[in-house]
Amino acid sequence: MALPTDYSNGKYLKKFAAMGPYLREKQCLNGCYIFDSLVVCVNANIAPEKREFWGWWLKLVATDEGFEFTYHFGLYNTHGSWQVKNLKDTITTDAVEQNLFLFHQLLVKQLSELELSLFPSPLMTELKLELSA
Repeated sequence: MALPTDYSNGKYLKKFAAMGPYLREKQCLNGCYIFDSLVVCVNANIAPEKREFWGWWLKLVATDEGFEFTYHFGLYNTHGSWQVKNLKDTITTDAVEQNLFLFHQLLVKQLSELELSLFPSPLMTELKLELSA
């Protein structure tokens, strides 16, 4: 289904922000929305501004058919940027994957309410986590 022409970028931002703390609103441009989640703290014994986190980030891009997504797992570093990295162990991997899966369910529900489709980008040739549309 095509995107509704009467929906502005601001309306999408409002809907996506209502899903929780995942939306990186300042990084979103018309038709492109960035979400992320800092799931597992690398070292909680240091100052908050120096902490790093294992987690995920997802890019949602509007197309004529709906929204396509790409996602990555990795490390959110002390400079405030994401790096693609292998997650450090099974416990961290399970936590990050479960968090992304739960977010994806929220996203599917939100887009379904807007009567929009969601599908993986062709760039996602090897999905690390099977996410249904």
